[in-house]
Amino acid sequence: MECQVYNETVQRELETHYKAVLALLGEDTEREGLQKTPYRVAKAMQTLTRGYAEDPKEILNSAKFKEDYRHMVIVKDIDFFSLCEHHMLPFYGKAHVAYIPNGYITGLSKIARVVDSFSHRLQVQERMTLQIRDCIQEALNPLGVMVVVEARHMCMQMRGVEKQNSVTTTSDFTGAFNQAKTREEFLNLIHRDSL
Repeated sequence: MECQVYNETVQRELETHYKAVLALLGEDTEREGLQKTPYRVAKAMQTLTRGYAEDPKEILNSAKFKEDYRHMVIVKDIDFFSLCEHHMLPFYGKAHVAYIPNGYITGLSKIARVVDSFSHRLQVQERMTLQIRDCIQEALNPLGVMVVVEARHMCMQMRGVEKQNSVTTTSDFTGAFNQAKTREEFLNLIHRDSL
């Protein structure tokens, strides 16, 4: 997906800084393979952080429909990519989101777009989990929301402890999901094989 919030001024400033970083690392910024690198990295960063320019609640409200459905709605296996705010290295995985409507539903794709909006920022997985939960709770006022995020963190795989197979899982919930039976139903459904 192309960057939807491309800013020429920001692009030029980022390019200048990335060129300086390359030089500080001892690289020849005029070398053929690096001549366009500052441009490409600056453009990539604008794409990877486009979530700052989006309003996730508005995403949900743009497809909010009155509906008398009061059972669990689950969107699972939502792929996401984000950047760890501590090292600016990627973390990636899947988000699983459920809510129990209280008179209103939203378009299913909007749940995935909310995950995208929060993941396209400098993030920590714990905060992203809470932000997704809070956004859905505030925009739709459902009977409950539950979010589970499973991710691999390159900052743990490429550097530091260098543990290649570690997966971090975070979860949070509101309302009806405070009941263990409801949480258990959600967890069983997200771990069931897909279609």
